[in-house]
Amino acid sequence: MSGRDYIVDPEKIDYSQVVADIEAIRRCNRQRGAMEQLTAIVYDDPEKNICIAYRDISPAEFWVAGHMPEMSLMPGVIMCEAAAQVCSFHSCRHDLLGCEVVGFGGLNHVRFRDMVFPGDRLTIVTQMTQLRRGRMIVSRFEEFVGNSLVCEGEIRGVPLPLDELPRDR
Repeated sequence: MSGRDYIVDPEKIDYSQVVADIEAIRRCNRQRGAMEQLTAIVYDDPEKNICIAYRDISPAEFWVAGHMPEMSLMPGVIMCEAAAQVCSFHSCRHDLLGCEVVGFGGLNHVRFRDMVFPGDRLTIVTQMTQLRRGRMIVSRFEEFVGNSLVCEGEIRGVPLPLDELPRDR
């Protein structure tokens, strides 16, 4: 491991122990189709509030044809969305916010350190740092391809009031 203080050493992540497959993730997260950004959860610790997931990036991703066609590059906003979905899964699975749906509340200190391409496995590591039940959750996140840090930052989640959300027309 380098001199960085990672949430979890990326060399020690065990991908063989799937905690939640796509069907289990769907029970917590409402994104579907092209907006589903997780393949599996491989670690979920409610004591340390650490959750680790991965996304296998395929050449069929919706952004491949249009985001740098000569060099398909995963958009940073999609990397942030993947982190949000890991945080949402962890929060909902352990009823941290006391709500059914966690919404994207904000980002801080986000840095993109390297590129992500089709064929890569993007690993997303999150750790809750602050919680105000019923109000907000804050987590730091780190994303890796192999052992290389590609993105990091802090993300905020807020409860979404289902009864006030517009329904599809």
